[in-house]
Order: sequence, then structure tokens, then C-alpha cells
Amino acid sequence: MFRFGILSTARIGQNAVIPSIQDAENAVVSAIASRDITRARAMADRFSVPHAFGSYEEMLASDLIDAVYIPLPTSQHVEWTIKAAEAGKHVLCEKPISLKASEIDRLIEARDRNKVLISEAFMITYAPVWHKVRDLLRNEAIGRLRHVQGAFSYFNRDPSNMRNIPELGGGGLPDIGVYPTMATRFATGKEPLRVQATTERDPEFGTDIYSSVKADFGDFDLTFYTATQMAARQIMVFHGTKGFIEVKSPFNADRYGAEEVELTDQGHGRSEVFRFQDSRQYKRQAEAFARAATGNQAEVVTLESSRANQQFIDAIYRASEHDGWEKV
Repeated sequence: MFRFGILSTARIGQNAVIPSIQDAENAVVSAIASRDITRARAMADRFSVPHAFGSYEEMLASDLIDAVYIPLPTSQHVEWTIKAAEAGKHVLCEKPISLKASEIDRLIEARDRNKVLISEAFMITYAPVWHKVRDLLRNEAIGRLRHVQGAFSYFNRDPSNMRNIPELGGGGLPDIGVYPTMATRFATGKEPLRVQATTERDPEFGTDIYSSVKADFGDFDLTFYTATQMAARQIMVFHGTKGFIEVKSPFNADRYGAEEVELTDQGHGRSEVFRFQDSRQYKRQAEAFARAATGNQAEVVTLESSRANQQFIDAIYRASEHDGWEKV
């Protein structure tokens, strides 16, 4: 079994990732690390994890793990990803893996120098929902793709939440804006050429709380908005010359509705709904990562793809500072 160590007791690890790794066919959580050994031991006991460490450094130096999962605040992702790679550990790091595309160059260097796997934890790329969308587009089920539309929003004004703290990497685009961008790139295999955007920041927190984006992909456009102080909503729609594909709950199906892809094929006068019962995207992510890290064939998010996605986000921020187009 491929052995993961969890770097911190962050909530996303407890609620989503650790149970999924424990349920994986080829992976297991072997250790929990925290700066507080009491918290590490409590979380290890909760999930029947055999080892607990009172520091991140101690776990990275241990031979009890093969890889680390990093759910730390975004501002610490690059630092601890490099430290883990230097310790010879493979790394699965929460998104966004970096706040600047240029920082990912350092991760690529660390990966290549230490001959380890480093992957950003975009769980949606392992979900059957998104593989179905990609297959439908490749098979031209809606004719020529002309437009993609997306939205991702929630309401959170908690001043203690890292999403509202700039120093920790908070903000709407790093937290949820990365999903419409990655989903579009994954499903279409295309990269944006230029973007237009407007962004609003919270006067108290200083984080971006609303962004409206238009991206030119050459053959089609993507428009989407993200918001951290609006009613919760998720949607992605791919509109072509002969029909459209609607992804009902594209990113967090367990909280936003059923995992469904609806195909409307007006060229043939038919409509079809593809339903996925609990696709368990976090479990699939852990299994694919474990296969890839052990030299077996598996499709995982590469750092090169992560860099391209972060270039997209960087360009949105720049475009928000002026009218007109910004090159990605």
C-alpha cells in the first residue's frame, strides 16, 4: 500500500481527503503531522492512523511514509512542497499550489532534481463527470464548441477564515476561480489566449470577493463569475452549434446537487442525462496519484498544467486593473 503522511490537521483533510485515502484500493494514511502533537495524535486516533508527529520536519524525515498530502494555507504551499521533495517524498498539494505562475518553476525544478511526483490536488480531473464531458466534446456531440459559461459562488465573511486573509493566500480567484479555468482547460484541451475581467475587493479584508471574466480561447469563449459573498451556486455549460452540455454540480456535488451531465443534442432532436452515483473524486485522485508515483500508468495533474492554469489566474488579476484585453 502506498503510504501518505498528512501535513497538518486542516479541515479539508479531515472532511474529504483522509477518509478517501483510507478508502482507496492502493493507498493508506500512515501518519499525521501537526505543530501540536496532541492535535496530531487526536486526529490519528480518529482515523485509525498508526503514527503521529509533533512537527512537519519530523514526519518528512521519517521512512514511514512515501508521500505527503499538503492542505496548509495557500501561502505555505510552495515552501512545504519543496521541503517535502527535498526529503524525497512525493507531494499531493491542495489547490492552488501557488499564488504566482513563476513560483511553480521552482516546484518543477525541485521535482526534477529529486525525481519525485508533485501534483496539484484538482480532484475534479478524476471525476467521471468531467471525463464524460471531455469525451462528449471530443466526439463533437454538440457540434462545434462556441461558448463555455460558468459560475462558482458561496457566502463567507468570517474574518478568521483563511479565505478572507490575504497573507494566507485568501481570495475568491485562488480559492474557487481556479475551478472554471481548470475544468474548461481539462475538458477542451485548449488554452486561453487573452482575457478581460473586473474584480471587486472587500474593503475590510482586502481579498477579491467577486470577479467577472471573459476569456478568448480562439475557437470559443469562456465567461464565468466567482464570488465569496453571494448565494451558493455552481454551474458549467458548454454550448455548441448543434447542442449544449450542462454540468449540474460541477465541483462539489455532495453540497451543490446531483452529479449529472445533461446533453441536449438539437441536431438529432434528443436529450440525454448521464447520472453518476457518488463518483468519489477524492478517492480516485488518491488512487491515480499512488499509481503514478509508483511508476504505473495514470493520468494526474502535472505541474506544467498547474503553471498554465495559474498563468490564467495571474492574467485575470492583471486584466482587472484596466479596460480591454490582457494576454495570458
